[in-house]
Amino acid sequence: MKTTVLDFSEIDAGMLAEVGGKAANLGELTAAGLPVPPGWVLTTEAYRQVAQGLLTSGDDLAERARRHLLEAPVPDAVQEAIVKAYAGLGDDVPVAVRSSATAEDLPFASFAGQQDTFLNVVGAQAVVEAVRRCWASLWTDRAVAYRESNGIDHAAVRLAVVVQRMVDARVAGVMFTANPVTGRRRESVIDASPGLGEAVVSGAVNPDRFRVFDGEILERHAGDKRLAIRSLPGGGTERVETAEPGLCLTDREVRGLAALGARVEAHYGAPQDTEWAIDGHGTLWLTQARPITTLYPLPEPTRPGLRVYFSVNVVQGVMGPLTPMGQSAFKVISAGGAGLAGHRPADLLGGAGFLTVSGERLWLDLTTAVRSRPGRALLPRVLTLGEARAVSVVERLFEDPRLSQAHTSVRPFLRGLARFARNLRLPQRVLKALTRPDQALAATVTTGERLDARLRVPGSATPAQRLDHAERVLAGTFPLIISIMPTVVTGYGLFALASKLSGVPVAEMSDVLRSLPHNPTTEMDLELWRLATRIEPGPFRELSVPELVEHYQEGRLPPLAQREIAAFLDEYGHRGVAEIDLGVPRWSEEPGHILGVLANYLRMDTGVPPSEQFADGVRQARATIAHVAARARRRGRWRAPVVRFALGRTRRYAGLRELPKFYLVKTLAAVRRSLLVVGEHLVGLGVLDSAQDVFFLDLRETRAALAGGDLRALVAERRATYERERRRRHVPRVLLSDGTEPEALSQPGGDGGIAGTPASPGTVTGVARVVLDPIGAHLEPGEILVCPSTDPGWTPLFLTAGGLVMEMGGAMSHGAVVAREYGIPAVVGVPDATHRITSGQRITVNGAAGTVTIDE
Repeated sequence: MKTTVLDFSEIDAGMLAEVGGKAANLGELTAAGLPVPPGWVLTTEAYRQVAQGLLTSGDDLAERARRHLLEAPVPDAVQEAIVKAYAGLGDDVPVAVRSSATAEDLPFASFAGQQDTFLNVVGAQAVVEAVRRCWASLWTDRAVAYRESNGIDHAAVRLAVVVQRMVDARVAGVMFTANPVTGRRRESVIDASPGLGEAVVSGAVNPDRFRVFDGEILERHAGDKRLAIRSLPGGGTERVETAEPGLCLTDREVRGLAALGARVEAHYGAPQDTEWAIDGHGTLWLTQARPITTLYPLPEPTRPGLRVYFSVNVVQGVMGPLTPMGQSAFKVISAGGAGLAGHRPADLLGGAGFLTVSGERLWLDLTTAVRSRPGRALLPRVLTLGEARAVSVVERLFEDPRLSQAHTSVRPFLRGLARFARNLRLPQRVLKALTRPDQALAATVTTGERLDARLRVPGSATPAQRLDHAERVLAGTFPLIISIMPTVVTGYGLFALASKLSGVPVAEMSDVLRSLPHNPTTEMDLELWRLATRIEPGPFRELSVPELVEHYQEGRLPPLAQREIAAFLDEYGHRGVAEIDLGVPRWSEEPGHILGVLANYLRMDTGVPPSEQFADGVRQARATIAHVAARARRRGRWRAPVVRFALGRTRRYAGLRELPKFYLVKTLAAVRRSLLVVGEHLVGLGVLDSAQDVFFLDLRETRAALAGGDLRALVAERRATYERERRRRHVPRVLLSDGTEPEALSQPGGDGGIAGTPASPGTVTGVARVVLDPIGAHLEPGEILVCPSTDPGWTPLFLTAGGLVMEMGGAMSHGAVVAREYGIPAVVGVPDATHRITSGQRITVNGAAGTVTIDE
């Protein structure tokens, strides 16, 4: 018969399936010589015996499971083991009885507080009853919901029960060995209150708070401590009203706790959430430790000193993780881009030195820019355009003495800029944009043709040749597509010049940027709308999206719809949601999103067609140009024609801003198609289970895999990591290498209107629709889209939106540009918009003031 009771000294970290997360940690802490009160665990075998026959499906699953576990008889052998083990701790010794689930205190999900704890339990029968109630707590509604939100199978979870000698605590509480709010590592945060720690853990008291870093106490904050939980003679606890003045810990005790926390963290190699108690004799006890699962993981350090990282994912509107192959592709792209400034790395697959990965997301190392004079001048200006909320965060970093200016000379910057301008042929391209606009526009088309030619791979290419081709085109992508940007920058530069010459603020000239030509994203959206007006509506009004996909893939849609959708996907099928990750399927592979959008268009009563809105935008742009030119004439006759010229060029070129990304995504889609062929080859070799698995390898690993082997276990591990990161709700914009999230140091208040960054002028009041994922989303005409961020995969929703509110972005971010072109009011960079606004609320968006007001 399997063992049902184990002493802490018999437990190690590898026994998770037998003893659960809490007991495994206590066993490991005991073995490490840390001051853990003695105890034992009733293993999952005992739970299995009692839970036999328990059904794990059905609407009333939680209620049925709880009732079964509370009413089923405890096997005699199990009861005898409990009584004997309890006696081994002493005669009627007070104990804490705690749940220890196999899905608990894990590196990615702590499950803190999800199962029950019973304190000051006295007597063998009382312990048996507390064990039974612990078993039942595995099936509380909150525990079931938590498992579901973390993707953990109910049927796979078992419960062990920890029985541990109680500490008669004079003072107790919790300690984090990293600051859970700011993320700063090695900064201990201690909450303490008189009596048992349950008062602090449960949030029943305002505790004293201390912050400690490197032995220095940074903060001492006295809470009111109006409540204490104390043990009762004979068992149980009571809540006692208190009014203890001052602090409940001495500085010596605070430093002792921080030192203990450092020992625990050093043992596990990761920040820990601990519970502790100090008894009446002044002895410090550690009663629990588990990983802090909410901290964002740090990039691997490659250089000494404090580093500053900026999120590529946030600025690109892709909050989720990238696949390993997606990360690998960007490393190669970054290496090619670095070559323009003369810094091409020897190892292309390793990427440029400024790009790193953490949390399966991409980060730029901005440390050199933050610590240099040119960087401090340019960074805020650049961030204002793309990610305005990061500007104040970065500017505060300039005041951090650890990030003082270390590079005061501008010569290295100027040399790099000169190399970049020379390799990009910047002066020639700007001159062409100013003097020969037709040739400048034709050059962008030629760039696309050159790209298409480079992306072709012969059908006879071997897997190794396909990998050679992928590395070659990825390394050459940035230098090719960035050649469009001098023309775009010329357009926006002339826009600023027109503002200066006319005296009209840029914000008042925003209508000039409406309905711009040559923007592939708006052209795509308008074509999708026109497509909805041409095709047979019947199936789209009658069938579900999965049924539409099935009909399309089998060629069973009506002839016109079948043909027109195929033509649309031939032109735009390389796009998709989170399209910067080549590991993500394109619309051509999974057309459900596009078919769903068409169904939404065909089911709604349309107002003004987007094509007419676009034409109206062109008229408003012309009227605005005339107005600005007239204002300029008042300041000097020569100014009017210059302003007309400048704004004419702006309208020709500003829409090209989306073209480099359009070409980048086309490159990624082509490489993806080729890598799927390589994946099929690896399936044939027995290396992978499916061709899609190749995206959970990087380029180097894929090449090595051509020699054979078995990478299925690695792929399974990578997929699990990817899925876990997909559930992460918070990704910092800026992250320091010590773990600090600078934005968390000064969170905005939650009262009154919500302020963001003005993005597209106008005021609209309407019903909010919070959308976290555009796939399958439905937006009624006039509803205000509230979302974390956007990439081109979101923009079909813009055609019916009355306004836009985004958590991320700046005035030149993708969502802001498209909103302006469609003439819908927009505010971006709105902190926590998707949490502070709920679907169905009426809100007012003032795109000129950058405010969002929730109607009460």
